[in-house]
Amino acid sequence: MCALRASLADLDGPEDQQQLRRKSIMCAEVCDATCRVLAEQTWQDEAGTRAQVEWCRAVCLETAHVFDRDPGAEEGAKACRDCARACTEFLAVLR
Repeated sequence: MCALRASLADLDGPEDQQQLRRKSIMCAEVCDATCRVLAEQTWQDEAGTRAQVEWCRAVCLETAHVFDRDPGAEEGAKACRDCARACTEFLAVLR
């Protein structure tokens, strides 16, 4: 969802559109990296996994707040909050 939102933002548009684009790209990259850590890097210790998932949750929430300021981005904000909620639930399992 974030990658799609980034592609819709006006690259040369106003500052709010540029911020939306930057946050969207960062969110997509962090979520992708987190998925790779969870799926492929089974050697990573619990502390490293926890840090990655906490970072993902934080970035998703920040991105949702940016989406909240953009009319028409409600679906993206919801997707980011859903991802943050999934991260929270995963972290609860680690405890």
